[in-house]
Amino acid sequence: MNNPSRRKFLKTTGAGALTLPLLTGSRLQSENMLIRPVTGKVRNIILILADDHRYDFMGFMGKPAFLETPALDRMARQGAHITNATVTTSLCSPSRASILTGLYSHRHGVVDNQAPLPEGLIFFPQYLQAAGYQTAMMGKWHMGDADDAPKPGFDKWVSFRGQGDYYNPLINVDGEAKKVKGYMTDILTDYALEWLRTERDPEKPFFMYLSHKAVHAMFKPAERHLGKYDDAVIEYPDSMQDTDEAYRGKPRWVRAQRDSWHGVDYMYHGAMDFDTFYRRYCETLLAVDESVGSVFQYLEDQDMLNETLILYLGDNGFCFGEHGLIDKRHMYEASMRIPMLVHCPDLVKGGREIPQLVQNIDIAPTLCEAAGLEPPGHMDGISFMPLLENRDIQWRDAVFYEYYWEWNFPQTPTTFGIRTDRYKYIHYHGIWDIDELYDLHNDPAEMQNLIQSPEHQNLIQSLKARMYAWLEKSGGMTVPLKRDQGFRGANRGSESG
Repeated sequence: MNNPSRRKFLKTTGAGALTLPLLTGSRLQSENMLIRPVTGKVRNIILILADDHRYDFMGFMGKPAFLETPALDRMARQGAHITNATVTTSLCSPSRASILTGLYSHRHGVVDNQAPLPEGLIFFPQYLQAAGYQTAMMGKWHMGDADDAPKPGFDKWVSFRGQGDYYNPLINVDGEAKKVKGYMTDILTDYALEWLRTERDPEKPFFMYLSHKAVHAMFKPAERHLGKYDDAVIEYPDSMQDTDEAYRGKPRWVRAQRDSWHGVDYMYHGAMDFDTFYRRYCETLLAVDESVGSVFQYLEDQDMLNETLILYLGDNGFCFGEHGLIDKRHMYEASMRIPMLVHCPDLVKGGREIPQLVQNIDIAPTLCEAAGLEPPGHMDGISFMPLLENRDIQWRDAVFYEYYWEWNFPQTPTTFGIRTDRYKYIHYHGIWDIDELYDLHNDPAEMQNLIQSPEHQNLIQSLKARMYAWLEKSGGMTVPLKRDQGFRGANRGSESG
């Protein structure tokens, strides 16, 4: 924080712990009209976001054994792999809002995939833009509603309504609707590379947000990848078995969800069998990896790779049979954890594994600091730049989780929880069922619920007290209620977030 090139970007006054400072665009402009481009820790920043990419489906992770992701493997080999990255809410719109605002869901107000975006939120690209960065948004916005109109903070805008289409999509380019032939992942990559090559000013630093539709259900791989894994051997998790042993100690709603829209026995109401679903997911991910590789190739060709920070992550995880579930929303590891890779030779020593607890709310303050700006004080997240620089600092010892019951997908209850590097406590609100405690060191598959273990009762009470203290301090003791925006999941096709 003593870097003379860093400037205090935004001062908020009178904002208590229960008050979210909602800033209008005019106020942002007026408070920063004298700010000039600053010298940050890196020159350029690229944020690449994949949809529903679970934390362990990458080649270098060895799961599944047949999956090949050479570009992501390269990021891990030459950069940093943040091994304990999680989201605060495992659902598309809330997580994307947390990534762009640095706020918990109950603070930014985007708690489902349908309700309109609350007015007055400021997204971190606005800070970068005001400081002189050229900014571009390429891809899936999907935050709170289906609107695809250009949003504040971006000089270039390429997006689409809602979930969009994998093939021949209708997209919005700087406010103009265009029907484009081709495969969505390739189309977004082409627009990103064209902006980098011909539309930006090479004399100025840039921030690009490349946000893929893939790998969202229903999965549709690029034609060149379709069927690549048809003969691959599927790895089924032990907790997928429908046995009394697998569900001993589990809440009743978990087993009941097996035979539902988000359960392995009736997934998407029979629209696809599990094995095909699994294989198509892996095949759809291949084009995303190729997109990352194309971005790397451009930066190398322009001799810009060393000075550009590339951050890759997923907006949430995805269950593939764990506890008989598919999809996300739950606080189980496959749902809550995400891949997070950072590449920047000028900043990050290659081949590092960073084990500290990092969350999606930390992205905004981290990228602000990377650009030379002091992160706004109202953000809930913390810049993990010191971790990337391998500085010896004190870091958080726990992260928190929240998910709010949705009318359209009522199978999963409102959930709150706390996760340390070893234990996870999950509390369900509004249902007559049991809570959960897991020892992640001894039970990484989360199959032995310790909630009734006598020797763990003091720990449970301590974790519960910390969870409620977090909610009270951050203004999260009121469950946000949104208007019903449509029919239940049976009638919403693939619009599952």
